Amino acid sequence: MIRWTTVRSSTPSNAPPVAATVIEPEPGRDASLETTGMGSVEPPGDGAIDSQDSNGPDTSQQPARAAAALIMVPLCLSVAMSALDLTIVTPAIPAMVAAFQAESGYVWIGSAFILASTASTPVWGSVADIWGRKPIMLISVAIFMVGSLLCALARDIDALVAGRVVQGLGASGMGIMVNVIICDTFSLRDRGLYLAITSIVWAIASAVGPVVGGIFTTTLTWRWCFWINLPIGGLVFAVLLLYLKVPTPNTPILAGLKAIDWAGSVLIVGGALMVLLGLDFGGVTYPWSSATTTSLLVFGVFVVAIFLVVEWKFAANPVMPLRLFSTPSTAAAYAVFACNFYVFIGLAYYLPLYSQSVLAANALTSGVHLIPLIVACSLAAACTGAFIQRTGIYLPVMYVSHVMLALGTGLFMDLQVEASLTRLFAFEIIAGIGVGMNIEPPMLAAQAATPARDTAAVVATMGYLRSIANAVSIVVGGVIFQHQMDGAYPGLVALIGEQSASHFRGSKAVASLDFISGLPANHQGFVRLAYFDALKKMWIMYLAFAGLSLFLNLFVRSHHLSTEREDLVLGVNRGMTPAQEPVRTRDRVSVELVNRRRRSSHRSGEHPSI
Repeated sequence: MIRWTTVRSSTPSNAPPVAATVIEPEPGRDASLETTGMGSVEPPGDGAIDSQDSNGPDTSQQPARAAAALIMVPLCLSVAMSALDLTIVTPAIPAMVAAFQAESGYVWIGSAFILASTASTPVWGSVADIWGRKPIMLISVAIFMVGSLLCALARDIDALVAGRVVQGLGASGMGIMVNVIICDTFSLRDRGLYLAITSIVWAIASAVGPVVGGIFTTTLTWRWCFWINLPIGGLVFAVLLLYLKVPTPNTPILAGLKAIDWAGSVLIVGGALMVLLGLDFGGVTYPWSSATTTSLLVFGVFVVAIFLVVEWKFAANPVMPLRLFSTPSTAAAYAVFACNFYVFIGLAYYLPLYSQSVLAANALTSGVHLIPLIVACSLAAACTGAFIQRTGIYLPVMYVSHVMLALGTGLFMDLQVEASLTRLFAFEIIAGIGVGMNIEPPMLAAQAATPARDTAAVVATMGYLRSIANAVSIVVGGVIFQHQMDGAYPGLVALIGEQSASHFRGSKAVASLDFISGLPANHQGFVRLAYFDALKKMWIMYLAFAGLSLFLNLFVRSHHLSTEREDLVLGVNRGMTPAQEPVRTRDRVSVELVNRRRRSSHRSGEHPSI
């Protein structure tokens, strides 16, 4: 049996207060802990040790189906809210901008959410380790609901953007905590299936978002894109509050605040914001060579470098422990995970551009053209999770997935200027299967090679790398596309004239899709061919990253996936290595003290409580 135990102990005056949850296998019956009352372990007379069971379930068994469903339903609703809010505003943005007469807010309505979500991702895992999963999950849901309320009540564009920032913070916390709670609740062998379920929910909600947003905007008001989150969020909050049973350390607020890696948190958030703003501004708001863009990128990278030094040398409870990358196998797992999403987001972002610019599809049709990729990815992720749960094998799955991903991405270079939806959909399905099969395995590979005390850090780091990979992928793909369209400009001038060709030069090309249909038929063919050639160079770049991911996968090693839930350590000292951690020593002392009392009870003829 495994018992969740909260340990609090007095510490030297120069040490931080100790409050940690330790989960250890319960000894045999002869050495079991004696508990009294509601499971508290009675301390010696001096009160030096106060050990008490936290509010959590017995972890010796996997949750029953009903209990698992009760956990997964609110978690899936949280994922759905977060994913829906990311895309539901897309068709509503023009109405929002028109309502506030603020054209400059067009970009920031979407960017504010993404920037806040990405920059804050690493911090959530750290605070969840200190105060526990349930309180931080509830706080994340509450923050998201507050942000939704601010957006729904916004009276100007500044208030709306501020609300989107708050929403992004809450959505980031919900996304990280959903994965962390699943990893805490289910064994390594089983968690892949449940993570796959959340992936399916995310994909469906992301796909439905624009449709729902369009319905609200045309039939009601764009504000319903945010009002809808309040009843759903309230339901999620209530179910989590009443039925989510996970261990929560009794960490004092002051002790927890002292334990936060403030330097690391500020540096990683600040560095990420500068890099992301530089990528967001580059080639759009400011030229890539401008002082603003260059300064943001250079200083952002510099701040991230300082962050790594702080985490390596100074942080007692680091936001992103560098020990996560201590072996080639674990480092490769993170890199493979990032490359997988780098390719996926590139395909998901630029295939609609191919449909609209080359195949002359409208915005709605181009979204429909993307369905095979999303569906294949979701189903492959679900099947992979079920396979890993049944067999405990993940490394061969990673090899197969990389072959499929490289094959599918490479086949996009065989697309033609003439419409062939059968060919397009077949290529999307192959690539989607490759992406979907490789979502859970890298996470399991990293978690299986990492102590359970770092589970939240692993999940947060994976989420952060995924967000950064997504941002960089879109930017690099856009730079290649713009460069190729710049190269095609002289030829277009000769074929359709300078005035018409100017609409399709460099960064203007993406915004000039509607202009293509207004050209003479023969001129349209020249322009569509230029788009086709530019996109073909982009597919080559994504194929290179798929190949890089396949190469890096060679360094990933297979580990046993346990069918039992793992030991956890929560609290202010959870970041220490076993050799450094005083909590376990004190816990062993408390076990010995209780066993001593237990033996005394036997001698006196009393029946000890177990």
